[in-house]
Amino acid sequence: MERHQVALYLAGLGVGGVVGLLVPAVAGPAELAIQPVLALLLYATFLGIPFREVGRGLRDRRFLATIGAVNFVVVPPVVWLLSRVVAHDRVLLVGVLFVLLTPCIDYVLVFSGLAGADTRRLLAATPLLMLAQMALLPLYLWAFLGAGFVDAVEPGPFVEAFLLLIVVPMAAAALTQRAASPAVSGDPAARAAGPGARAAGALMRGAVAAMVPLMVATLALVVASQIAAVSERLGALAMVVPVYAAFVAVMVPVGVLAGRLAGLDVPGRRAVAFSGATRNSLVVLPLVLALPAEFEMAPLVVVTQTLVELVAMVVLVRLVPRLVPAVTAVT
Repeated sequence: MERHQVALYLAGLGVGGVVGLLVPAVAGPAELAIQPVLALLLYATFLGIPFREVGRGLRDRRFLATIGAVNFVVVPPVVWLLSRVVAHDRVLLVGVLFVLLTPCIDYVLVFSGLAGADTRRLLAATPLLMLAQMALLPLYLWAFLGAGFVDAVEPGPFVEAFLLLIVVPMAAAALTQRAASPAVSGDPAARAAGPGARAAGALMRGAVAAMVPLMVATLALVVASQIAAVSERLGALAMVVPVYAAFVAVMVPVGVLAGRLAGLDVPGRRAVAFSGATRNSLVVLPLVLALPAEFEMAPLVVVTQTLVELVAMVVLVRLVPRLVPAVTAVT
């Protein structure tokens, strides 16, 4: 499934679209199911990260400063420039701003790890990135859209998303790892692990294996919940695709350059490149879904970014190691 994940994601989008158009009544139940499935997806994502290494990552202030500067100093002006392409359409603009102004804190860990990036330091930065975007997103939206829009958006959904989609899955994953450690440590004593540890180990393996199906389910649910209401404007979604593609094309070299200027090692520079290019589409979905009815198309604008980004991540897994090659010792 991992080898064919992009094709599976496309299939999920297609199935969600067909079901949503043929059975419009499915929209309500599908929307209610999005958040639980998202939470499971993020739980599976966090299970693949060694939480014992987080403490060391938090002490790397140079890395944290670099990743913060890329995401919160460089990204906003880049987003403003690119979003001028859709500035004439307020709904498209809102969706683009929500998703591009928020750095990814979930599956960036998976793809960056495949490219040899330092996922330990990325995980350590996750809470800081989430808190910073909570504080700064309203300011960015105020600057780009005006005070009237910000006043109409309640902060409650953002806090709820942080608690339910980040804190709870991360805490559950950490507890699962701790419970399973005797069974997955590789130590000969693991054979003597109790039934609780063995069950936790089996849960970890099953959850990690379910990541691709959970992503497919998430995409299908989002499309099924929204497509009937916005089917007459689906052609407008094509306008945001080049915006998202251009964002990745700009931010990858920016991240590589920032990591080099900061004097980071190879895994750190790769991590910064991925963090700058990937966005928080899965976590901002509940926020966008909570917007007033006039923005009912905005969730599909976010889902479109997810699809473009996933295709880009498959490319970047191979491209970034070439842009930031491993240092070989000279003998």
